[in-house]
Amino acid sequence: MKIAFVGKGGSGKTTLSSLFIRHLAGARVPVIAVDADINQHLGAALGLDEAEAAALPAMGAHLPLIKDYLRGSNPRIPSSESMIKTTPPGEGSRLLRVGEANPVYAACARPVELDDSAVRLMATGPFTESDLGVACYHSKVGAVELCLNHLVDGRGEYVVVDMTAGSDSFASGMFTRFDMTFLVAEPTRKGVAVYRQYSEYARDFGVPLKVVGNKVQGPEDLAFLRDEVGDDLLVTVGHSDWVRAMEKGRPARFAQLEEANHAALRTLHDTADAAYADRDWERYTRQMVHFHLKNAESWGNAKTGVDLAAQVDPAFVLFEGAATPQPA
Repeated sequence: MKIAFVGKGGSGKTTLSSLFIRHLAGARVPVIAVDADINQHLGAALGLDEAEAAALPAMGAHLPLIKDYLRGSNPRIPSSESMIKTTPPGEGSRLLRVGEANPVYAACARPVELDDSAVRLMATGPFTESDLGVACYHSKVGAVELCLNHLVDGRGEYVVVDMTAGSDSFASGMFTRFDMTFLVAEPTRKGVAVYRQYSEYARDFGVPLKVVGNKVQGPEDLAFLRDEVGDDLLVTVGHSDWVRAMEKGRPARFAQLEEANHAALRTLHDTADAAYADRDWERYTRQMVHFHLKNAESWGNAKTGVDLAAQVDPAFVLFEGAATPQPA
């Protein structure tokens, strides 16, 4: 199951995504955590110190390896250099699975110990000084989008992505890659403004969206969120002494998180799990192709010098049991 956490900057998006990851790990669910936010704080929220977080490999730095592995023997893709972030899989492409070992995870993922369990953590990499004025952050998340396009995950397997803040996610088609999107919103006008933007775009593409109210301090805050987001409000989270201690670098064992917050995380898990019944791999593949053709026409063909529409395999539909060729 592919889960996104979105919201405005400062909403608590990274904190909530890290708590959900800890919850899944505690339930012995296989998890890949992905930090796709420009600020790159997910590692710290999962307990890494500054040096450990800084040492995480940047997915963007391994993009040639990722492309070469995923291309496999797909005859429609003559070279990895002609692949872009939206290139869809086809016959002969190598696909990714959550629990497997493969060169992509070996290069880009690192284990993070969480009490008595562990998750794999991947990171897009920070926005560096050399990027200023010459690149946009969406170039960093291209590796994440390419991996999601080639992922065949099943029920009970999770990829949790901490997305970039605000509505920037709509600068690519990655917002359609998820089984469930949790939008973290504070009970303020700015907090719900991102919800209005996101829900409008998400509705057009059939993207499942639920709101997690954060920093809710009483009945007035709850009533405000209910008035503003209606039935999309799934659950609310209030103050947490456990989170405050974690942010100071002194986390207790996760079992000591407040029971009300554990209950909220169980609701998120149940909601994400229930989304499995609504999976539509044909629509998922169509949307993938749709955004690939748009990117090809807009900039991809000019950048690569080839007709990227030819990469589309019209007979191919990604699905959970799809086979992937093994390396020779």
